[in-house]
Amino acid sequence: MAWLLVFLAGGVEVVFAVSMKESHGFTRMWWTVLLCVSGALSFGLLAYAVKTLPVGVAYAVWTGIGAAGTVAIGIWAFNESANAGKLISIALVLIGIVGLRLYEH
Repeated sequence: MAWLLVFLAGGVEVVFAVSMKESHGFTRMWWTVLLCVSGALSFGLLAYAVKTLPVGVAYAVWTGIGAAGTVAIGIWAFNESANAGKLISIALVLIGIVGLRLYEH
């Protein structure tokens, strides 16, 4: 259950990052509200998960999911570049996440 919370928190972290961009420096109210709510929810889910998981591994997985998801949304929704170097780097992050999860013990 705790790992499910970490993965969910990582997904909510993507919402947080996109909301940060769309808030335009906290000048758009509803995006700013979403930013605050998603940030609090993401941190809250992670905090609950690390009650039973190793904090280093859980945090690394959470940030990796957030980073990879945010890059994917940036490419898809904001027409950010999708060059080979960027895609390989994100693949390495995802491989690292899987490795951390597999070798947590």
